[in-house]
Amino acid sequence: MYAYVDRPVESLSNNGRFLLWAMRGWTHAATVGRCPPQAIRYGFAGVGALGALPDFHVAMALLASDAVDTIELAPLACGRIAEGEAILLGLWHDLASGQEACARATLAMLASADSVTPITRAMEAAIVRLTLAGFNLSSLSPQMKHQDN
Repeated sequence: MYAYVDRPVESLSNNGRFLLWAMRGWTHAATVGRCPPQAIRYGFAGVGALGALPDFHVAMALLASDAVDTIELAPLACGRIAEGEAILLGLWHDLASGQEACARATLAMLASADSVTPITRAMEAAIVRLTLAGFNLSSLSPQMKHQDN
């Protein structure tokens, strides 16, 4: 999380910026009463990752509905990474890097106990599809390299 919090959005790689846009776009759409997958569909299609959208949507919906506290995301145009976004980026990174235990521990603090496994599975499925589309979520910022811890 601390690798991302309050940093400029530009400090993220293209993969990280897309993921941040997708999370912010999903949240914005849900907040204004629009269908989140429909609102961000063209962005996913534009990068050849439409197959990841259903699992991404499930992960975000579970995070939104089953979180112990509201996970705050910044507005779409905000130039800084908010704390809630930093936590979520850390989760995506951990799961993409094979650090499932670390991600589960974080999720256990964020969401109800029965939601940890479904959220983890939805995020992992989205990561597989995003990887097939050419995304590398184990490196969300140019300076962050994959670490085996």
